[in-house]
Order: sequence, then structure tokens, then C-alpha cells
Amino acid sequence: MKEHRDRIAELTRERIDIVPYDERWPQRYHALEMKLLRSLPQDLVTRIAHIGSTAVPGLSAKPIIDVQVEVVSLDRVRREVVPVMKDLGYEYIWRPTMGEHAPFYAWFIGRDARGERTEHVHMVQPDQASLDRLLFRDFLRAHPEEALRYEALKRVLHTAHPNDRAAYTIGKTDFIASIVAQAKTERP
Repeated sequence: MKEHRDRIAELTRERIDIVPYDERWPQRYHALEMKLLRSLPQDLVTRIAHIGSTAVPGLSAKPIIDVQVEVVSLDRVRREVVPVMKDLGYEYIWRPTMGEHAPFYAWFIGRDARGERTEHVHMVQPDQASLDRLLFRDFLRAHPEEALRYEALKRVLHTAHPNDRAAYTIGKTDFIASIVAQAKTERP
């Protein structure tokens, strides 16, 4: 368990880069989605979605494609999918969704030849948090002024915490919660 916590701590200290929106991000997502559909048990996956800032056209972001894969069983992910993803070159982390506590999910990190993160695959069982990630993405897509506010916040946090992903993420929490709350009130 200590090794696991140490590895997560190492990952949180990796440098953060924020880059301008890249028109290739949707194509990178699509290629990753196709690879996952070919590689994962068909009866396990209920939805695959592009999440995070790279899923919002025009938004500057860390150049990492975030994918949420909703599955019917995380136990099956641990038994059946982890070996497949490792064979595809992904690092696997069993991690808590928030802080140090449940719920947990399977997180896979893809890297390029230089060792830079290129992909995060988050395998989760559907719940309110997985729905909220989609609501947040869709709200920013529909409200470019809020996407710009989010980008400005991320740049401030990046300057303050260039090697502290935990602090960077915590700094975004209130903004994300307020947008999700707004999105829920605007839903038909």
C-alpha cells in the first residue's frame, strides 16, 4: 500500500503544462476511443466519452486526452482489463475518486516516447460524479464565456502550482462545482 501511495504522490508532482487548444485533440480522442472499443470486452463498457478541457473546443488545456469509460463492473476491470491495458502500454493506478476515500476507480495513464502524459483513461461505474463530468463539459461547450473564465483560473493555478497537480486540481474544485450546479438548473 505504501508503494501505491508513493506512486500517486510522484504522479502529483509531475510538471503541469497548459497549451493552446489543438485542433487535433478530437481526432486523438476518436483514435483512442476506437482502440478502446477494439480492446475492451464489449459487454463491459456502457459508454465512452471525451471529458476534460481537451473536449471543449477553443479551451487551453494540459495536452492530455481524458476519457471516461463507464463500465458495469470495476471488479471485471481489475481482473480482465488491467492486463490488456498494461499490454497496450498504460500504467494502472487504483485510486480514490476524491481524497483518500471511496469510491475508487481504475485510472490508466498513457505516455509518449519522451515519457510525457498523453492520455488518461478513467474507468468508472456510472454515478452522479460521472454524469457531472459530462454536464461540466457540455456546459463549457455551450457557454464560451465560462470556458474563458475556467481557462483564466487554470492559468493562475498553473503559475502558482506548476509541479503540484493536487493543489492545481483542488484550486479548480469550487469553480467546477458552481458550473455543475448551474448546469443542473439549466437542464430541461
